[in-house]
Amino acid sequence: MADVRPIHALHYDLDVVGSLGAVAAPPYDVIDLEKRAELLERSPYNAVAIDLPKPYGETGPQAAGEGDPYARAAETIDAWKRAGALVDDPEPAIWAMTQDYTGPDGEARTRHGILCRVRVEDFEAGQVLPHERTLPGPKQDRLDLTRATRHNLSPIFSLSTRDPWPLVEPALEGDPWGEATDDSGAVTRVWRVGDPEVLAAVTELLAGAQLLIADGHHRYETAIAYRDEIGGEGPHNYTLMALTGLDDPGLTVFPTHRLLSGFAGDPERQQRLGEGLRELFEVSEVEAGELDPRGEEGVGVFGLYDSHHKRGFRLRLKDVAELDRRLDGKPEAYRRLDAAILETLVLKGIAGMSEDDILAKRGIGYAKSVEDSLSLLEDGSYDVAFILRPIPVEQVRAICESDENMPPKSTYFFPKVLTGLVFNPVGLANRA
Repeated sequence: MADVRPIHALHYDLDVVGSLGAVAAPPYDVIDLEKRAELLERSPYNAVAIDLPKPYGETGPQAAGEGDPYARAAETIDAWKRAGALVDDPEPAIWAMTQDYTGPDGEARTRHGILCRVRVEDFEAGQVLPHERTLPGPKQDRLDLTRATRHNLSPIFSLSTRDPWPLVEPALEGDPWGEATDDSGAVTRVWRVGDPEVLAAVTELLAGAQLLIADGHHRYETAIAYRDEIGGEGPHNYTLMALTGLDDPGLTVFPTHRLLSGFAGDPERQQRLGEGLRELFEVSEVEAGELDPRGEEGVGVFGLYDSHHKRGFRLRLKDVAELDRRLDGKPEAYRRLDAAILETLVLKGIAGMSEDDILAKRGIGYAKSVEDSLSLLEDGSYDVAFILRPIPVEQVRAICESDENMPPKSTYFFPKVLTGLVFNPVGLANRA
């Protein structure tokens, strides 16, 4: 059973810091140095200072090698608590969250969810399921940060087979506790829900749920490692999650498009790619404005654009025999996944890329929109773009329930869940 509980949260005092919008930040893994500086200019209390610590002080770089960024994050939390910017919530609560957004497809939606803590279970137990492969580097970074700060700072975004929102929504009263708008224009609103009857009902409902990790695989595997390292029973057995029901009308999964480099100056490689694609796919020319295969039926349908010919094409897999041969033993939901088809037949097959090449992003990049894909071809960053279709939520669930993990960046859950809404203590006395 999934063990979902309210949080004895550490959270901002908005009267001290000004507003949630000033201190909330995107997840650490989408922030570059320029964005980090911009967030800190917005507020010295911005969550990026602790969730993405760097080895330099507030007034400028220190000498090379001086200072521990993780220890600095812990010291910053202590300093903010002394200043009253952060306060410990004395009573447990679930934090209700809505996100009003316009997706990459131009459609306006509202996604609903809750912020809570979830008992950390091994994937083999079947309560919490992954869907993507992970890398060791980010896990070590997050583990070092958790050791130092003793808090989960950034929530893991997961999908629940049971939807808690109908239990939580009637408890929302008045204006939200806080509101923040991200760079995409998505508006996140948060309410604190402390009614013991609502908290008990949510825990009871979700005890029978499976949770599918949508965004935050590295953070969840970090939580497993931290739990095992500390041992015994305590708050370290739980981790911070944002949960959205699989049936939530505002939940959508967008594609991440693949970009390849190393073809522009290699006519032989260009020819090999073209011949290989025509052998496996039906190829028809399309206008650049028709590249997006969204809504197309069939197995293995892609848009293709290359910077050399500056022409767009529709690719449609001729038959599944070769695909099924190469993916023999894999579940059907995986064998029909566009990202897996592209990785198996094109990246590893025709282009000759290895698993290590793909994981290390050697010769491959990613883009969230068709427009961004074409821009990166236009400026010479990449040579070939493969445009993918969105993945149905049901297919994500089916793959999660199998023993297979998707290729990296198979899914794009939009919008991101912000960091700084609440923080979850994992190193204090047990309040379970």
